[in-house]
Amino acid sequence: MKKRKLAGIFLSLSLSAGVMAGCGAASTGGSGGKETIKVGANLELSGGVASYGQSIAEGLQLGLDEINKKGIKGKKIKLVKVDNKSEAAEATNGAVKLVSQDKVAAVIGAATSTNTLAQVQIAQSNKVPLVTPTGTNPDITNKDGKVNDYVFRTCFIDPFQGTVAANFATDKLKTSKAAVFIDSASDYSKGLASAFKSAYKKNGGSIVAEEAYVAKDTDFRATLTRLKAAKPDFIFLPGYYEEVGLIIKQAREIGITAPFMGGDGWDSPKLVEIAGPEALNNTYITNHYSSGDPDKKIQDFVNAFKKKYKGKSPDAFSALGYDTAYYLADAIKRSGDASPEKIAKALAKTKDLSLVSGKLTLDKKHDPIKSASILEYKDGKQEFNTKINP
Repeated sequence: MKKRKLAGIFLSLSLSAGVMAGCGAASTGGSGGKETIKVGANLELSGGVASYGQSIAEGLQLGLDEINKKGIKGKKIKLVKVDNKSEAAEATNGAVKLVSQDKVAAVIGAATSTNTLAQVQIAQSNKVPLVTPTGTNPDITNKDGKVNDYVFRTCFIDPFQGTVAANFATDKLKTSKAAVFIDSASDYSKGLASAFKSAYKKNGGSIVAEEAYVAKDTDFRATLTRLKAAKPDFIFLPGYYEEVGLIIKQAREIGITAPFMGGDGWDSPKLVEIAGPEALNNTYITNHYSSGDPDKKIQDFVNAFKKKYKGKSPDAFSALGYDTAYYLADAIKRSGDASPEKIAKALAKTKDLSLVSGKLTLDKKHDPIKSASILEYKDGKQEFNTKINP
């Protein structure tokens, strides 16, 4: 996932440069004492995409509660949280705090790609592993052909989502004329759209219209009218739930009946509140897992989550938060001494780790090779449609 604001990040990075230069050695212990291993969580607990960060935090805490019952070689994981307020500059500041002051062994977060990218330089400079549960932008782990040795993710990446959506649109929905409507300020949105268009055209479809909106817009009727005039039989909308909800609501109001599809950025209970259950009928998303999947491991997680959080159903962000707890714990166990450098090496060697969102094996770029689920909205509820393997 990627949130929008990079403004202010470069100032924040320059201010923290002196801190980063000197805190690497201080952070290598990562221990909260003889009985604990400190792990940071740098998440969007407030602000524009707080729904994402809060869901990750809930899944993460459930996973750590389970892990700490047994411990890791006699130690428990102590979680240190910071709220990046859904802003890149705050994510940078939070990473500096976790590494230099709290001296964590690893950092989990952020939910969005922009807020994760804001921490990459700090992780690399200080040799402290950074694991994003849901940051899907390819540049997080591998920039210009160079792998970031201390940066990892639990989720699949943007190009995979876009390609899966295109294949579903042509093969399952039998569409041939697609419109694409993106958030012009979001690399997440643009990345998914690029992969979708390439795969859709390769499958024999045509892109009949392309439009863009700006984050925080609230009236999309004029643009939607132009899209309607192009007569698409499918609309790809790779955005975030705040705008997506309004777009779909207004699209239905002006008579657009074509199916909409997006990525994991739709996955929030807030989407149904904004769009309305009826407007979301005939819409689909690519996602990391489905709570409706009958797989036993998934249902065990769903039941445990509902028990802890008073009947609340876990979304994909909760599942990936939970999986990240186990992914990191497995690496800590294999690292030997729980030092950041050895945890990073163990993370990179992860293979066939059984998680709720599927078996996790890392490729050479530190990207998981995983399946994707297609979910359909019916009367405001997500229903499992199918699972797509890589």
